[in-house]
Amino acid sequence: MGLVPEGLPYSIWQLAEHIRITQWDILGFSRNRDHVSPPWPDGYWPKEKAPGSAADWKRSVERIIVDRKAFIELLHKAGEKIYEPFPWGDGQSLFREAVLIIDHTSYHTGEIIVIRRLLKDWK
Repeated sequence: MGLVPEGLPYSIWQLAEHIRITQWDILGFSRNRDHVSPPWPDGYWPKEKAPGSAADWKRSVERIIVDRKAFIELLHKAGEKIYEPFPWGDGQSLFREAVLIIDHTSYHTGEIIVIRRLLKDWK
């Protein structure tokens, strides 16, 4: 999880944590006008190359899943209102934030796949 292939900037752990933090931030923003985002970019990227323990990795992956389910629930509750801009922000809607999560997560998932292939860790 903590190996960084030559020429690449991040490990799988850093990418997974970045996905978790970003998704958490988008969920928080979408639910709460008073949500405070982490500082960009330092607050979105872990400094550690590897998780401190297997439990840290498990907790991160579980949190991604829990937050994704919570966001999907927001979409179901909103119905057709997913296209309406939030009363806060700069015109963002729940639909826009959903597309942002999908796009962001898929991009970094692709990077994780490339790292696993470069490390010959693909089973």
